[in-house]
Amino acid sequence: MEKLTRPCLCSLALLSCAALLAAAPAPEPAASAGIQWVRIPGGSFKMGAEGPAQPGRRVRVASFDMAKSPVTNQQYQACVKARACTPAHASDGTCYVFDGERWKPGKLAASFLGDEQPVVCVDWKQAAEFSAWAGGRLPSEAEWEYAARGAGRAREYPWGGKAPDCERAVMDDKGRGCGRNATWPVCSKPKGDTRQGLCDMAGNVWQWAADLESPAGTRRVGRGGAWHNGARFMRVVDRGAFDPAVPVDDGGFRPVRSAPSPER
Repeated sequence: MEKLTRPCLCSLALLSCAALLAAAPAPEPAASAGIQWVRIPGGSFKMGAEGPAQPGRRVRVASFDMAKSPVTNQQYQACVKARACTPAHASDGTCYVFDGERWKPGKLAASFLGDEQPVVCVDWKQAAEFSAWAGGRLPSEAEWEYAARGAGRAREYPWGGKAPDCERAVMDDKGRGCGRNATWPVCSKPKGDTRQGLCDMAGNVWQWAADLESPAGTRRVGRGGAWHNGARFMRVVDRGAFDPAVPVDDGGFRPVRSAPSPER
């Protein structure tokens, strides 16, 4: 949210500056976004691809809650109405859209804008701001992969070992976006859910993680693959790295929040 930077020139005969600022409407509660949180029990797992070229590494993850689905257009708009988020870049001509051959800035097609479709054309900062408003944060890359594996299980895909197809993910199978050339409403492919019930952990939209690609890098990690990607991008170990300031029509996110400590 923008800070007030213009000088306050209130008349003492009316209200003080402090009184005017106090009278400004407070942001709506984040509960209005309607996020459904799913508890992911903590544990350790071997993160990353395995093999001589890319050995995995053992990582421990504490329990956390993750949004069941990527954030939807409707949920994101609730944050905009609460004045806690800036609008997605769907119509301002700055979102990079994929025309089947290349990426170019433009306006997002109406086929992406259904209430229950995942919000896209949001940059990393916007995703982080929504997550904070919702009472959480963006997931670490380790948390994301751990959740995609069904709490750290040895799985190639969120649903198990069966090859990706349009029964399990919104992807490039029978055409981009399973023939729609766009995203689908979230949770449209229940056969692709994780063991805990997270949906769209493969396909539909790439999902921002909190991590930088590398300690010296500037790009942020994206996970999960998207509506125009093929089968190899649906793997739980696959990772992308993207310019955090560039909104795209295949980029969304889902927040996490730390689980409360058990009572002693």
